[in-house]
Amino acid sequence: MNWRQLAALPLEKKISALYEHAQFVMAIRYYRYKVNLYLLGSDYIEVFINHKQTLIERISLLDHSHTRMKFYSDQIKLPVEIGEK
Repeated sequence: MNWRQLAALPLEKKISALYEHAQFVMAIRYYRYKVNLYLLGSDYIEVFINHKQTLIERISLLDHSHTRMKFYSDQIKLPVEIGEK
């Protein structure tokens, strides 16, 4: 399974698919969210959990150009995307 296949699923099935097919990498705090990072095939997936409402608000492909990358890179080394330097 990859991001394209995961993205086509409804949220509940995305959650199940991540738990079945992805590997948990790490978690960060980002504003009001706990963001869990998963590796699905060669794709990094972010799961945004709103703790106050106890719900998953969003599941998205990791944006390597986002400022959140600083939070990840402080703790682990992620591979550089093709075309990035």
